[in-house]
Amino acid sequence: MSMIDEFREFALKGNVVDLAVGVIIGAAFGKIVDSLVADVIMPLVGMVVGGLDFSNYFIPLAGQTAATLVEAKKAGAVLAYGSFITVALNFMILAFIIFIMVRQMNRFRRAAPPPPPAPTPEEVVLLREIRDNLRR
Repeated sequence: MSMIDEFREFALKGNVVDLAVGVIIGAAFGKIVDSLVADVIMPLVGMVVGGLDFSNYFIPLAGQTAATLVEAKKAGAVLAYGSFITVALNFMILAFIIFIMVRQMNRFRRAAPPPPPAPTPEEVVLLREIRDNLRR
């Protein structure tokens, strides 16, 4: 079997294709959650904390005096804790949503009735009858 044939067999397996679809959907879903956090949640958190733009919260480490995180990064090292909190909140939301999805999938699996047992083959039934007759 050539390497190309091996690769084709590997790439077309159901698990690989399912994984690829999952990664693509996950990336798109991640962008939606990023937008939710950056455009909806963090402005509200920033308003409660007292700042206008939470992503611009930073501590200058090189002594620079900049108004925004971008300017401060150009001038030297900064500790951008606002960006870190945003990403951590992103992770928490994604983890919670995935937890809810897995929980629902498990609930659906438990709710489905088990398949009925397969009927006993006739040979087995006949052998049992013979066994029972021999015991008598």
